[in-house]
Amino acid sequence: MSEPVVPPVPPVPPLPTYAAPVPPAGPVGPPPGYATGPYAAPYALPAAPVRPAPTPPERRPATLGIVALVMSLVAAIAAPIVAGVAGYAVGTGVGGTVSLDTFTSRFDLSFLAPVREWVLVGEIAFWIGTVLGVWALAQGVIAIIRDAGRPQGIAAVAIAAAGPVLFGVALQAALTAGLAAAAGALG
Repeated sequence: MSEPVVPPVPPVPPLPTYAAPVPPAGPVGPPPGYATGPYAAPYALPAAPVRPAPTPPERRPATLGIVALVMSLVAAIAAPIVAGVAGYAVGTGVGGTVSLDTFTSRFDLSFLAPVREWVLVGEIAFWIGTVLGVWALAQGVIAIIRDAGRPQGIAAVAIAAAGPVLFGVALQAALTAGLAAAAGALG
């Protein structure tokens, strides 16, 4: 039997030599605040992290809700008042014509010609009330959503929604009162 051939082992490089550690330049000892006695301080759990109190969310100014409330009040109060005055004037102006006419199949609005200015005032009050009411309704909803005057926005939405009813009731009541006054004057 023959002996197996072993390959030659490469030489091992010499280990690097390290220099001795250099002592620090400053004073040697425990950091400030530590005990310097022969024994270490007992282990204590670190204090729980202190979390700051949550800051309340920044309040937005209530200007959005206040403007919506003012617009809804103008739409729901001023427009019906103007329409009521115009309706009463229309009623007294055409009361005699309406009470004497039979209104058959032909219905002609020309009987409103003597009071056309008051009809125009009532129509302008209607459109201004409509525009301001829709504006107040939309701005009130935005104020509610953004929390920029939420109570005023809620009030604005409620008043703006009631505005058309108030307008119709005021106009009908004033027109009826005007017609009754004109019919009573004919007597």
